[in-house]
Amino acid sequence: MTAAQESAPQQSTAKKPAAKKTAAKTTAAKKTTAKKAAPKKTAAKAPAKKTPARKPESRTAMVRRARRINRELAELYPYAHPELDFTNPFELLVATVLSAQTTDLRVNQTTPGLFAVCPTPEDMAAMDPERLEELIRPTGFFRAKAKSLIGLSTALRDRFGGEVPGRLDDLVTLPGVGRKTANVVLGNAFGVPGITVDTHFGRLVRRFGWTTQEDPVKVEAEIAEIFPKSEWTMLSHRVVFHGRRVCHSRKPACGACGIAPLCPSYGEGETDPEKAKKLLKYELGGQPGQRLNPPAGYPGRPAPPLAAS
Repeated sequence: MTAAQESAPQQSTAKKPAAKKTAAKTTAAKKTTAKKAAPKKTAAKAPAKKTPARKPESRTAMVRRARRINRELAELYPYAHPELDFTNPFELLVATVLSAQTTDLRVNQTTPGLFAVCPTPEDMAAMDPERLEELIRPTGFFRAKAKSLIGLSTALRDRFGGEVPGRLDDLVTLPGVGRKTANVVLGNAFGVPGITVDTHFGRLVRRFGWTTQEDPVKVEAEIAEIFPKSEWTMLSHRVVFHGRRVCHSRKPACGACGIAPLCPSYGEGETDPEKAKKLLKYELGGQPGQRLNPPAGYPGRPAPPLAAS
């Protein structure tokens, strides 16, 4: 046997352990890969905390809270008033009809020129429609409004001796005059208590949780059951003042609201005090009010006339 033949088995034997090591390494690698490929177990998420449901409010509790809100609003707005300029019932009636679908400011800027031309129902009833339309054009919807003004002025002249009646049932028979307009005139020109349900009033009383009604007549009826009759007119002014200045439709200034602790809708608007302060309007925001001739005690600046606006 040659030396080469003697060494051949030794080489074959020496290679076997190396093969075993390679196989072991391959198996280990596969296990490692399998471990990496195995999906990680995701920790179970804690269940989200549920906001505790608001405790149902009894009728008695709601009425007490509503009356407290009224008292708080009286302290916030001791100068609350009708924001239409007028010197007599006829001027207030006309201004209120013109205020539909526009601001009180725009009406107040328009009526001085209007009343200079036709200060009485007799004068307005005799107006040329096109001329009247031009005088009231800045308030919008001037054709329909001119028709209503001529109609109500004619009715005042022919049926009420040229005087604005002081009864709700009579006022609502006039063209263009509904319950809202009638209550404005009764409460502010005749001292007859009335609740004025405009868009601001309706929005706030629903946010306050005083009613869920949308129909103005139903809103008026439900609010009338909460407050004594003697409060109706001033309640209307206070709520409308708050709606125009703080509790806006799109961006309520919750963080600057003086009655926030009493409001179940707190948080619908901006709650940061500094950001909320920037949302305030009219005298609270350092801007002119809506009346060219505000009453005594009004803390803001008068509104500018039409030519200066």
